[in-house]
Amino acid sequence: MVALSASLGQSNSMILLYTDFGWQGPYVGQMHTVLNARAPGISVIDLMHDAPAFKPTAAGRLLAALAQHFPPQSVCVAVIDPGVGSTRRPVAVQADGHWFVGPDNGLFEYLGSSKELPRWFEITWQPDEMSNSFHGRDLFAPVGAALATNKADRFLRPLEAPSVQAKNLAEIIYIDGYGNAMTGLDADAINPEQCLCTAGESLHFARTFSDVEPGHAFWTQNSLGLIEIAVNQGSAASQLNLEIGSPVS
Repeated sequence: MVALSASLGQSNSMILLYTDFGWQGPYVGQMHTVLNARAPGISVIDLMHDAPAFKPTAAGRLLAALAQHFPPQSVCVAVIDPGVGSTRRPVAVQADGHWFVGPDNGLFEYLGSSKELPRWFEITWQPDEMSNSFHGRDLFAPVGAALATNKADRFLRPLEAPSVQAKNLAEIIYIDGYGNAMTGLDADAINPEQCLCTAGESLHFARTFSDVEPGHAFWTQNSLGLIEIAVNQGSAASQLNLEIGSPVS
């Protein structure tokens, strides 16, 4: 096993939940129950429960963008796990001062900056009883609580980190409630003079919604630093027939 106390430092500020469970049903509440029992006094935040369902790659690109704004020493329990119960490994990843716990299925491969390579660990601990279909509750939540309370020394074994992937993903990775379509492309990598092409449309850059007429589609830099396709006072997803996975260029 590996000693983690030095790398963990003081107790972490909070635990963040990032899943594709949806906001209805018993699953989120069960996760909270485990975390509150095992890490009393530590805030548990529902970051997202509508992450791209069954799409670890898209969800992972979005998670990496969100992680830039995490408080120091946060623990993120991330569960987008279509292979739950299979031979995919359970892992913990330390990146940019945060911990991430979840399945090894592409979800964490976008984490880390150019300044610091992530540290990967296999989760070797298992509970006495674990369901075949809810590792979020039975495995990942307890390990996340252990990391948040500096009690995970015997839970983890170092792994060789996977090959670093490109940070950009040229497709739609999330559609919000307004119908705005986030891409996996860093806005800083694109010249605002360039057009963005998707669904047979060529879109120009606008700094903000009010810079275009109502009903007009455009691309912009969103609050996460990603390129986003939007329509002023309308739904880009509906107007352009976009969905998660739609390519952009």
